[in-house]
Amino acid sequence: MEQRLSIVTLGVRDIAASLTFYEGLGWRAAPPSNDQVTFFEMGGMILGLYGRDALAADAGVSADGTGFRGVALAYNARDKAGVDAALETARNAGATIVKPAEEVFWGGYSGYFADPDGHLWEVAWNPGFPIDEAGNIALPD
Repeated sequence: MEQRLSIVTLGVRDIAASLTFYEGLGWRAAPPSNDQVTFFEMGGMILGLYGRDALAADAGVSADGTGFRGVALAYNARDKAGVDAALETARNAGATIVKPAEEVFWGGYSGYFADPDGHLWEVAWNPGFPIDEAGNIALPD
């Protein structure tokens, strides 16, 4: 597994209010893919704002704060096999597999693990997010 962070996704209660806040910092959002998610390019990384309840449901955990802290870190693999390999590497390092990898509604492949402190990580292959040779991820043009 390459040492890098691809996406930081924040589970938020109100997408519109959060979008207004981050745009107030001078950040420019990409066009939304739906009303539950907004992305910002962050110099080789992406920050995502995702509806808190929808993000918790995607990971298969409770949104009440006991199993879900409102944040999911993401590692994007170069292909589906990379997702499986990364999840296995995480398991071998002591992670708990929260949700095994599976085909997902947005056309990719993803699963989730929790680190020893319970921090949630999504491991995903997204055919719409190119990764360059250096491991940098970008939003499509």
